[in-house]
Amino acid sequence: MLGSAFAQMKWNSAYQAYIDRYKDIAIEQMMLHRIPASITLAQGLLESGAGRSTLTVQSNNHFGIKCHEWSGPKTYKDDDIKNDCFRVYDNARQSFEDHSQFLLRKRYESLFSLKITDYKGWAKGLKSCGYATNPSYAQLLIGIIELYNLSQYDKATHFDKYLAKHAGANTSGIAASHPIYTNNKNYYLRAHHGDTFKSLSKEVGVSYRKLAKYNERDKKDVLAEGDIVYLEKKRTKADKIYKKKPHVVVAGESVYDIAQKYGIRLKYIYKKNKLSPDYSPRVGDRLKVY
Repeated sequence: MLGSAFAQMKWNSAYQAYIDRYKDIAIEQMMLHRIPASITLAQGLLESGAGRSTLTVQSNNHFGIKCHEWSGPKTYKDDDIKNDCFRVYDNARQSFEDHSQFLLRKRYESLFSLKITDYKGWAKGLKSCGYATNPSYAQLLIGIIELYNLSQYDKATHFDKYLAKHAGANTSGIAASHPIYTNNKNYYLRAHHGDTFKSLSKEVGVSYRKLAKYNERDKKDVLAEGDIVYLEKKRTKADKIYKKKPHVVVAGESVYDIAQKYGIRLKYIYKKNKLSPDYSPRVGDRLKVY
């Protein structure tokens, strides 16, 4: 039963992996359209089975959106009716953007009078506006948001709050090109192709030497697309939600990648896990980050 399933909801590594993979897209959609990132992530998790549903794997459809008023690619599967029609996307980002456009319709306009941090109001509003027929839909969304602390992403900051903390920083260009987020009580942005610490320094008002030091990199490094760049010194441990949740190493991950992911300094990962300097991560290794 749905009620008992909700009561037994427990932390799931596949759900966390989905959140880690798509949280930045959800935050971007929030900044563009004022839809809480927590709601977008919770709906994506619920509708796609954390990205594992056939519809998501084969069609990049993360939200189960059907073909109504759709002229793009289609696929068919049994749902409310036999051979129900669903939208097909080229990638996940298209699916997340289409989900936002779907909620921007008149049917859901009342939701946008709610505060962006009112995830409970949004969850209940989605149900009352008819997004889903499941009577427990709102409670399921709220349960997911609270279990995985998704409301933290509703507070992801843009440049204004960073400036409030760092009075006098040069404001040129960053609001348009580099959204600023928060992770583990720190500010960060994601690098674009061709970015360097020197080019970012001019935008955020922090010396390029400090930026490189904060990120444990050489000051002359050219950054790769999507690299996390912290704007303040990283912490000694991860957010407390990871206190009893070690990081499980996946293919291709380095210790540095893990340090950036959780916003902690490299030496503390080595220290917490009693690792030797020549340690090389292996798939499946479990590393303490708190």
